[in-house]
Formats: sequence, C-alpha cells, structure tokens
Amino acid sequence: MSKKETDIRDLAMIGDRRTCALLDKRGNLVWYCPRRFDEPSLFASILDNEKGGAWNLELPGLESSSRMYVAESAVLQTRLKAGSSEVLLQDWMPLQGSFYGICRTVSASPVPYTVRVNPRPNYNRRPVVLAAIAEGHASLEFDFHFYASHPVEVGQESITCRVPEGETAWFVLAERALQNPQEQLEQSMELTLKNWQAIASHITYNGPYEEEVRKSLRQLRLLTYVQNGGIIAAATTSLPEVPGGGRNYDYRYVWLRDAAMIVSALARVGSDGEEERRFLSFMCSAMHRIPKPVVPMLTLDEQPAGTEQLINFRGYLDSTPVRYGNGANEQLQLDANSNVIIAAKVIYNLYDTREHWETIRELANFLVDTWDNPDHGIWEETPKHHYTSSKVVASISLKYISEHSQDQEEKKRWQEASEQIRQFVEEKCITSDGAYAVYAGSQDIDVSAALFPIWGFIEADTPEMVKTMEKLEQDYCQNHLYRRHLVEYDSRREGAFLAGTFWVAQYWVMRRNRERFEQIVGAALRFMNDVGVMPEEGDPITGDWLGNIPQAFVHASLIGAVIDYKDVFG
Repeated sequence: MSKKETDIRDLAMIGDRRTCALLDKRGNLVWYCPRRFDEPSLFASILDNEKGGAWNLELPGLESSSRMYVAESAVLQTRLKAGSSEVLLQDWMPLQGSFYGICRTVSASPVPYTVRVNPRPNYNRRPVVLAAIAEGHASLEFDFHFYASHPVEVGQESITCRVPEGETAWFVLAERALQNPQEQLEQSMELTLKNWQAIASHITYNGPYEEEVRKSLRQLRLLTYVQNGGIIAAATTSLPEVPGGGRNYDYRYVWLRDAAMIVSALARVGSDGEEERRFLSFMCSAMHRIPKPVVPMLTLDEQPAGTEQLINFRGYLDSTPVRYGNGANEQLQLDANSNVIIAAKVIYNLYDTREHWETIRELANFLVDTWDNPDHGIWEETPKHHYTSSKVVASISLKYISEHSQDQEEKKRWQEASEQIRQFVEEKCITSDGAYAVYAGSQDIDVSAALFPIWGFIEADTPEMVKTMEKLEQDYCQNHLYRRHLVEYDSRREGAFLAGTFWVAQYWVMRRNRERFEQIVGAALRFMNDVGVMPEEGDPITGDWLGNIPQAFVHASLIGAVIDYKDVFG
C-alpha cells in the first residue's frame, strides 16, 4: 500500500438512506455515488488514488485524534490534534431536508489549510465540467453545486478553497442550486439529527455487547434505501477478497440470501417491525415482477442486477478487475428463495400477519418443484452441485411456512417436500466420517453448516454436527476465526469469513459454551473499527480487512449471535 492510498480499516460512513459517502480518519472523502448507492461514482479514490477522485482536507501538522457519531445519528465528528490545539470536523448528508448532498463544517484551525475537490464523474469515464458561479460557489457537472464559506478557485479539473488559520469554515456539495446555502446547512444539521433519532427509535436494545450492536444497527440503517426498504449488501464495489487477485465484486445490491439473517436480527433485537417489514415488502414486490424467482440479487429499483462491466481503475491494493454490475445474477440459488420465506415466517410469527402471502406461496411452490436440481450454492460457485446448505434451508423454509398455510392440501405438499429434502440430506450429504458435506458426494465441509441447528434443522449436539464442528476447528479455524470452503477457489488464500465466524459463535451458545462464544466473538470484533464498520473478511494473521464494506451480512450475523447469547446467558 502506498503512503497516499486509503486503508479501508480507517473508513467511516455517512449517508441519507439513498446513498452514502466514505471518509478516512483525516476527513478525506474517498467514495461517493450521488443520488443512489449503485449509481456511478463522483469520488472513488479508494479504487484508484490517481484517477478516482476525492474531496481532500489538507490540514498540515494535524493528526487524527478520535471520531464518533452524534447520538444515534449518522452525523460524524472527527477530531484532529496538534499539540494542545484541536480541530473538529463535522460531516453529514441531509436526511429528509430541503436538499440532498454532503455538508461539512470545520472549527477554527491553528494552521491555514486547503480544501481540494477533485470530482471524477462516472468512474472517471468522462471529463469533469466545472464552472465558477460566484466567489464561494461553483457548479459541477451542471447539476451539482459546491458552496464554501471562503472564496473558491475553479480549475480545469478541481475546485480549491484556502482557509486562513483561526477561522471557522463550512462547505456544501448539493444536488441542486441553493438560495441560502449557509442557512440551509445549519437547518439541515438540526433536522438531520431529529430524523435520525426518529429512525433509531424503531429499535431499542439493551444488553451484552450493547455498543457493538448499536454500531451494527447504525450500519444497517445506513445501508437501507428509504424509498422502498431494500437493504444493500455493502456500500462499495470491488474491494478485494484476495489482495491482487480477481475476486472483486460489486455488492451494492440487495441479496435475497441475506434476507432471513437481516430480518431475524432486526426483529429479535427489539424492533417495532417497521424496518424489517419494509424489507420484506421490497423483496416480495420485486419477486412478484420477475417471471421465475431465480434471481439471487436485486437492484434498488426491484430489478435483476445489470450485466457486469469493467472500470478502468487500478483497484484497491492493485486488485483488478474493478467491476460494476454482478455476473452471478442468473444463477439458481435455492437459498435465496428459502431465505425470503424464512424472513416472512419470522414476521408472521411476531406480528400475527400473512402479508405478501401470494408471493411467498409462489416461492414455496417453486422450491417444491426445483429443490432436487443442483444449484450454485450459498457462495455463488460456478459449478453446480447439490449443495447441502441449499437443501437444508429449503427443507426448513418449507416446514416453517407450511404452518401458515390455510390450504390443507398445500400444507401437506410443502411438508412432504420438506421431509423429502431432509431424507436427501441424511442419505446423500454426509461425509464418510460422518460430517455434513459441502455438497452431496463431497468429503469437504463448510462453515455454513454451523447454521443448521440455528435454523432448527438439527440439534447442536447430534453426532453429525459434532463431527462437522470438529473438522471445522481442525481445518478451517485460525486464531478463533473461520474461513469458508469454496469449490472453485482455494479459500486458504482468502481471509476468515466474518459472518461465518459469528455463526460458529452462535452455535456454541446452543451448546451452552459461554467461554467459546466470547473467544470467537472477541476475535471477530478485532475487525470492527472505532465507528462500527466491518468488512466481509479479515486476515487472521495481519488483521488486514478484505472485501467490501460495511458488510450487512456480517453486522446482522453479529446481532443474531448476541441475541442468542443474551437469551441464554443474560
């Protein structure tokens, strides 16, 4: 990593539940896709420090001291220090205010400093168009407007603002022209804090790991698209699972696989049902539009993800290709449909409802008709197999949803299919030494098996589960962290899979082993930074972060494990 390249461990997120921005510990804004999470970037220096674009604060001699969010909001405060002097940065995106964009305030600095805005629109695929409008006002790309408390200089490719020492400053990047930018900025801070508090009030959690749970809930709220309740998998694209390798994917979509984990986490952590029911509505609305429910991920406008395309960026840690779109979108993944069904079951049980029943019925019938086909599995592998985790989640989803059917013939059909799948797993998906196989006929195992007792498919202390966990500890564990098994790639080249690590911790709650749970969770929480962001994977040796951030699946898995821990140990 070069000296100038961003370390993703340092990143914090601000957002308005339409889109988000990522900032480092010195207040440099290194990722921003205006208007919507999956729109093309305006700033993307995390993917290419030279060509990606950034909004930098050049504060010489000041070093990062601390960061925190204001109360339950996403208003970020960053403190920089030099000796006894301190500068306070405040960054936020107006939430349900008079304009959309990014707001920044800087307290009086002991040194003069420079603010540089280097936009690179559409992943740097077209020249930037800048224009000076007034002393503290410039336009970007015709539609965007940059306002500052001090005069700005507009160059061919950048906007510069120089702030003298001892003077406070403010900056706004807005999606439209503003009549009174300073006044609107000040109003937006007050309104944004108020609106975030209202959103946070839908969930109340008190108990063990309280700070970590609250931080994770903030990340999930920030990854939620307010228009329809969709929750994207992560805010970024192409941060590598293997540095310098090709496993770099666009995660700015809604993964159906994540549905049950996220809905269950929100429902059980003390929610009033608002967020998770909107998420279910999003998924069912989208599935209702699609001719065959085989789409594993969706865009935020409830459509299949677009064709995968490449971006001419160097990539984080020189990891190419850099992608947008996702090529796994035509795969059959039985767990995608099954997880939507389980999410519905969670909501039905908690709130005594059968909302979106016709869509859930269609998904259940699709499983009955297709469960005996090979699929691409939970890890979206290219080779098709009879993946054990796909069969298990299909079986239990049909069993659970049958309890809500009011048609006796339908109920019976779903229950019979559930039992047939169970028999298939018991007969075909066990290794020669008695563990759950990755897929029928394989001698390998995978961390996803830790979910089988959590889902209610099997008891935690059965011989098959005990043997599976034995092999997991022996072959897939390092420093209390667990990697997954991949069929088409040597997963030893990846880091530990953090969601899977939390599943293993949750498994040990079911075995009433408090010490083991705390060891595993403690190891995984090494990969939560000061403001609560967690990646998809982590290197068990170096502590390096791997994969896109912040990872909704990881945060939901942490919450689920902690809720079980609280239920058992208090």
